[in-house]
Amino acid sequence: MLTGKQKRYLRSQAHHLNPIFQVGKGGVNDNMVDQIEDALEKRELLKISVLQNCDQDTKEVASQLAEETDAYLVQVIGHTIVLYKESEENKLIELP
Repeated sequence: MLTGKQKRYLRSQAHHLNPIFQVGKGGVNDNMVDQIEDALEKRELLKISVLQNCDQDTKEVASQLAEETDAYLVQVIGHTIVLYKESEENKLIELP
């Protein structure tokens, strides 16, 4: 579990990132989850954008993605989700 201080640090690191995934009308599917897991292993910190035509609520999508990828949900703001998962092979982010 992430502490408040760690979440604050991760939010500051994610501020300059651009979303690299978009969840649209189809919602979350297995292929998307696999791609997000791979990206989390490489980057550790991701932004995901939820499009307005998505049938699910942004918070529902965020909790579903966090659960299926075993990642921590750092932040949901507007239609943007920030996820963090510590990499097993190449650790890039050192949490306080």
